[in-house]
Amino acid sequence: MGSSDKRGNSSAIIALAGHFAAALPFLTQLMQRAVLIPLIVACALFMENMDSTVLATSLPAIAADIGENPLALKLALTSYLVGLAIFIPVSGWVADRYGSRTIFAWAIVVFMAGSIACAISSTLPAFVLARFIQGVGGAMMVPVGRLVLLKSVPKDGLVKALNYLTFPALLGPIMGPPLGGFITQYFDWRWIFLINVPISILGLVLVLRFIPNIRETELPRLDVRGFVLLGLGLSLSMLGLSALGGHLLPTGVTAACIVFGGIAIAGYAWHASRVTDPLLNLRLLRTPTMRAGIIGGTLFRTGMGATPFLLPLLFQIGFGMDPLHSGLLSCATAGGAMFMKTLTVSILKRFGFRQVLIVNALLASASAAAFGLFTAETPHTLIVAVLLLSGCLRSLQFTSLNAICFAEVSKQTMGQTSGLQSMSQRLAQSVGVVIGAYTLQIASTLHGHDGIMSSDFLWAFLVTAGVSAASLLFHTGLPADAGAEISGRGKGKDTPPPRV
Repeated sequence: MGSSDKRGNSSAIIALAGHFAAALPFLTQLMQRAVLIPLIVACALFMENMDSTVLATSLPAIAADIGENPLALKLALTSYLVGLAIFIPVSGWVADRYGSRTIFAWAIVVFMAGSIACAISSTLPAFVLARFIQGVGGAMMVPVGRLVLLKSVPKDGLVKALNYLTFPALLGPIMGPPLGGFITQYFDWRWIFLINVPISILGLVLVLRFIPNIRETELPRLDVRGFVLLGLGLSLSMLGLSALGGHLLPTGVTAACIVFGGIAIAGYAWHASRVTDPLLNLRLLRTPTMRAGIIGGTLFRTGMGATPFLLPLLFQIGFGMDPLHSGLLSCATAGGAMFMKTLTVSILKRFGFRQVLIVNALLASASAAAFGLFTAETPHTLIVAVLLLSGCLRSLQFTSLNAICFAEVSKQTMGQTSGLQSMSQRLAQSVGVVIGAYTLQIASTLHGHDGIMSSDFLWAFLVTAGVSAASLLFHTGLPADAGAEISGRGKGKDTPPPRV
């Protein structure tokens, strides 16, 4: 090879290196948006989900330690979810006003402070308040990150994006029950909250380093009156409903909370119909796909939201299992959910949203009702098989409900849709816990039991499964091609479906 050829090759290499160096900042930014930001958001969701599942497994031990009835600990679950439901609707506005990185970082700090407060609590009121503080922090973490992703993903990639976002977060429900059982059995339940501290510190460092501080220059005025009405309505009504059965509050105060909470919620609905930019835009529910995803989804999640609360009680109080074995069995549901994430896109493309939502609502509800047939003599392999199947079915329904909400919304209303969807999800979970606990208490009373017995759980699972099954009433009115743009159903054969 001649010297001129060598010089030519060297020049080409130098030029290529120059182009690569010039493109490096762009590639780094692209990698940050494609990998790091979704990973950070998923880790926040992982911490939030793991915390709730860890707690559910440890409820009997916590109740014994602070001298309370295990059913009273439903307040610890609902207070966290109510904190989420109240502050999720304002999370988008606050992030746009003060910057996504700023709000994300403060959210982690508040969540960590709530975790520490939970660990040092020794009474039910203190524990409930600490869980509410945790919920306030959690309300700002995940919605802010998810909104950033939603604004940059096309509609035909939403199912794929939602799967990618939630896939790492599903490790939380898988790891949570056995981890909570292990810590409770061999250490102390307070450590299930203290483990959030190092995770929060790591998350805070990553957020400050990699999350962009995105702000909006033009924002509508914050609906302060709507926030006050909705916040008071949700907190009072859920506090009253959770205190039913004589837990924490006197009967008269409980009734007053429910009444005044209901009045405040009705007041918000009236207020939202009269203002231009309400905190939660209830007009979105006029869209059939949104109505199916929000109202039908709320019913489905209400029934399913009771099972993470009921199953550990059934295994530990009803069957006499230790916390570790209870947690190992409970995590099978999350394992099924993770497996189904690999099939959701293909199933939706093959059958479409309407058919999946109707048929799967019945199947998922039936599988949850089957939990009530478990006895202390039921082989663990059969229990795991039923839990795995139930996890698959509810995961398919959850993802379908999440995606159908965005089938007919514009980019401009995605933030409002995300806030309404997130709030309804958390509220449904808390109501599900209340229904499950109260049904269990009524069944125990009617059976003449001094405490909770395994036979009392059948009615709790049947009632909550019936609530979930009622969701199909809102899916039957959907057109056959509902959400076709998202599911890919009806596209030409030359257009491949999105892969998960």
